[in-house]
Amino acid sequence: MARQRTFGQKLGAGFAVTVVLAVAIGVVAVYALRNVVASKDHVITVDAQLLQDAESMRSALERKGGAIRGFLLTRDDHLLDAMRDARGELTATLDRLRKLAPAEAAHSLDTITRLEAEHQQETDRVIALRRSDATVEAAAKEFEEKIVPKRDLLDAAIREFIATEKQQLETSRIASTEAAASATNLVIGIGIGTVMLGILLAWILARTLSRQIAGAVGQVQSSSAELQAAANQQATGSKEQATAMNEITTTISELLATSRQIAESAQRVAQIAGQTATAAKAGDGTVDKAHGSITAIRQQVDLVVTHMLELGKKSQQIGAVLDIVSELAEQTNILAINATIEAAGAGDAGKRFAVVADEIRKLADRVAVSTKEVRALIDDVRSAVNTTVMATETGSKAVDAGSKQFGDVASSFQQIAGLVTTTTEASREIELSTKQQTTAVEQVNLAIANVAQATKETEASSGQTLATASQLAGLSKELLWLVQPKAD
Repeated sequence: MARQRTFGQKLGAGFAVTVVLAVAIGVVAVYALRNVVASKDHVITVDAQLLQDAESMRSALERKGGAIRGFLLTRDDHLLDAMRDARGELTATLDRLRKLAPAEAAHSLDTITRLEAEHQQETDRVIALRRSDATVEAAAKEFEEKIVPKRDLLDAAIREFIATEKQQLETSRIASTEAAASATNLVIGIGIGTVMLGILLAWILARTLSRQIAGAVGQVQSSSAELQAAANQQATGSKEQATAMNEITTTISELLATSRQIAESAQRVAQIAGQTATAAKAGDGTVDKAHGSITAIRQQVDLVVTHMLELGKKSQQIGAVLDIVSELAEQTNILAINATIEAAGAGDAGKRFAVVADEIRKLADRVAVSTKEVRALIDDVRSAVNTTVMATETGSKAVDAGSKQFGDVASSFQQIAGLVTTTTEASREIELSTKQQTTAVEQVNLAIANVAQATKETEASSGQTLATASQLAGLSKELLWLVQPKAD
């Protein structure tokens, strides 16, 4: 397939063709004019000169005849000189005619030369007769009988030559006129042909350029439509992403508040566990004195059972909160992965967003790990609470059994003290993990705020892209209307 030519190349080709046609017209016109000028020059310099010389030759013959008559009448030698001059002029004219006349006129000139020689021979004889003592009548008789017939023949030959040259002159004039007319018609025909060809070339060039421009404009219009659609999608996606970021921000805020509540609950659990440990130690020190205080011990045991039940409820609440935190961590991780994919698709503009998304994913992973650790600790707390409840029930039964089982009660209190110590440590670990989780959630909240700001910037950029695409579509329609006014 031939390479597509540019507008400049097509215009240059059209101009080159026009120049070539103009040069061709000039060459043809010059050639035709030269032929016409040559034909006219031939008519003027050759045929007209031949006719003029022929007339001069006839005039010289008339002067020669007049001089002869005068001499025969007067015998004046000056008339012989005039005769000789006239004959010399006639001879010179014949010589010029031989040089200018075409080959077909040579026979006529030979005839004229021969007849002129015969006429001169008879003239010389009659002149010699007149120089003698012959009378005028005798000389006139010889002149009429000898010279006049020769002169008539010579005059007839000259007249025939003149007639021939007149016919040749007319023929040459007609041929010259026809050549001029043909040249004029040829130049006019070539001019008309050139104009028509120029119009055809202009039409073809305009049609080709219009098609090419229309094709390019169509591609631009299609691209602008695709760009406009992509900008709409991008703007819609940016709005949805901004909405999602707002929801994430709200969720993170709620998660932060929940984390703080968990931290406060863990702190209260630690305080309760400390108080329980203190009470257990006090009870272990006063077991020997508790024989009279069974009722008080029973009350303390009931109090411990109540606190353990509350601790179990708090542990369940912590577990529920941890489920929410774990679910939020998974959603945050998924959102971070999606944000990383979107940032990779955004190119250079999404690099900062990709870094923030990666940090969010790392924080989500840490939150998930921390949640697992807290869940394990809560399971230990639940186990310890269940054990404590069972132990307190055993102690309650032991108190009901009587004072003989104070040793078992002391052992149970020791177990309670150990379990309460474990509970205290677990509560402290929960408190520490919750504080770490709160810090992580705050970092996630800050990162989400940055992501929301980047999303707003992306939304603004999408709006600008949409406006640019709309302007490009309008310009492409205007350009298409310029090259195809009938196009919709």
